[in-house]
Amino acid sequence: MTDHLLGIDFGTESCRVAVIDAGGRIVGVASSGYATTYPHPGWATQSPDAWWSALRAASAEVLERTGVPAEKIAGIGYDATTMTVVPMTAAGDHLADAILWMDVRAVEQAARATGSRSVALRYIGDGAAPASAEWFPFKAAWLAENEPELFARADYLVDAADWLTHRLTGEWTQNINTAALRMFHNRDAGGWPTDFYDDVGAGDALAKVPEQVVDLGTQVGALTAEAAADLGLRAGTPVAQGCGDAWAGQIGLNVLAPGRMALITGSSHVLTGQTDAPISGAGFFGAYTDAVVPGQCTLEAGQVSTGSVLKWFVENFARDVIAEAETRTAGNAGSACSAFDLLNERSAHLPPGADGLVMNEYFQGNRTPYTDGHARGILWGLSLGHTREHVYRAIQEAVCYGTAHNLRTMAGAGSQVERIVACGGATRSREWIQMHADVTGIPIELTEVPDAVVLGAGVLAATGAGLYPSVSEAAAAMVRTAVVLEPDPERHAAYRPFVDAYTRTYPLLREEIHALADQGER
Repeated sequence: MTDHLLGIDFGTESCRVAVIDAGGRIVGVASSGYATTYPHPGWATQSPDAWWSALRAASAEVLERTGVPAEKIAGIGYDATTMTVVPMTAAGDHLADAILWMDVRAVEQAARATGSRSVALRYIGDGAAPASAEWFPFKAAWLAENEPELFARADYLVDAADWLTHRLTGEWTQNINTAALRMFHNRDAGGWPTDFYDDVGAGDALAKVPEQVVDLGTQVGALTAEAAADLGLRAGTPVAQGCGDAWAGQIGLNVLAPGRMALITGSSHVLTGQTDAPISGAGFFGAYTDAVVPGQCTLEAGQVSTGSVLKWFVENFARDVIAEAETRTAGNAGSACSAFDLLNERSAHLPPGADGLVMNEYFQGNRTPYTDGHARGILWGLSLGHTREHVYRAIQEAVCYGTAHNLRTMAGAGSQVERIVACGGATRSREWIQMHADVTGIPIELTEVPDAVVLGAGVLAATGAGLYPSVSEAAAAMVRTAVVLEPDPERHAAYRPFVDAYTRTYPLLREEIHALADQGER
C-alpha cells in the first residue's frame, strides 16, 4: 500500500528531502548542502550538478533513516528557488552554472521595464516602481547580450523547479507559479506578454521556455528509471508539478484564502497571500493570476537579505560566541545550543529600538517596496554605549521593520491581513517571531509542522498522486495550527516610531548609496 509521500525542497543553501504520511506528519527529513559562488558584486551562481548530488544524498539518507521502502511512496512533490535561471540543452544537459535568485547583475535590463506600456507592468506595481533585476526576463536579456553564444546554444532557459521536473520525469513543463510570479505570464491577459519581453530585450527567450504551463499539484509525469535508480525510489512513481519554495511554504501553511498572509523566513523573507481581486499598486508585486490557486490571485512582498544578515554578523563578529555555543553543546550531552541562542539571551534585556539603533537590512539590495538592486545596508544611531548585542538586536529589529513596511504598503492598496502564518528558520527563535508580532501588531500563527515548505511539497505530492482532489483540500487535511502569538500592545506602540524612522531612512540616502555602488562596480 502506497501511503507515504516524498517532498523535495531545493533552498538557497541545501536540498532537503522529507518522507511525509498522508495526514501531513513528517516521518523524517534529511538534507545535503551545496555552495554558492559570488563571482562579482551582486552576482550569485550555483552548480546544477551539486544540486543533483545533494538530492541523491538526502534521498538515500531519509529513506534509510525512516525505513520507509520506495514501494510505499505514493507520489513526489517538490519546490525550488525561483528566478534561478538554468540554460539547458534539449537533451537535459546544463550549459553553465545557474544564475541564482539573489543575483542582481541584470539591473540595466530591468531598468528598461520603465519604458514599457505592457499590461505586464500590473505585476510590478503598475510600473510605479523599478522592476527587480532578479526576475527571469531581465536575466534572460542579460544572457542574450553578454553571453550570446551560450544563449544561442541553450534550447531551454528554465527555473530551478522546472529543471527538476525534467530531471525527475524527462518532461519539459513550465509551472504556473514561476510563470506568473517571475515571468509575467497572465492567463487573464492572454498568457505571455510578448510586447514586454521585446521591450526589455528578452523576446527571443520565450522560444526557450517550455510550452506547457501547468497548474500546481497536477501530475506531470512519472519518475524515470534513471532518476529512480539515482534516488533509490520506484520507477513510475507519480510526480506532481512543483513550484517556487516560498509558495510551497504558503501551501504548507494553508494560506489559500484571503485574509491570511504567509511569512516564509530563511536567508530571505517572503510575504505572500491570496486575494479574490487582481489588485495592484506601488511597492509590492502582483496580484498574480492563478499562481497558487486557480481562480484566485496572489500578492507578494519580500526582503532579499534577512536571516543571511544575522548569519553574516555572527560569522564575522561573534566567532567567540560560536565557539562557546559549541562547547556548551558538547558539555550538555549533545543538547543543542547555537550562537544565536546565546546572543538572544544576552540581548533580551534591551528595550524596543536597541537603545536608539536603526538598521536597514538591504545588504543584497531591496526587493520591496523599493525594488532596488543597488540598495545596501545602513546602520545609524551608534554611540560608545552600544555593544555587539545592540547591533545583533538592531539587525533582528530591522528585519521586523522591513516586514511591517511591506504590510503597510500592501494595506494601502486594500490588502487586509488579519493573521500571519509563519514558517522557516526564524521560527526556531520564539523571541524573534514574537518580535515580528509586536512590531507589525498582527497575530502570528505557527503550525504543527514548522517545516512548511517541505510539507507544501508533500501537499503537492498528495494531490498529484490522487490522494486528495485539489491542493486546497489536501492542505486543509494536512496542515494544523500549533500556537498563536498575540502582539504586545505596549511594545507595538514603542516600536512604531522606530518603524517610521526605518521607512524614512533609505530614501534619504539612496543617491549616496547608488553613487558608491557605481564606484564599486567600476
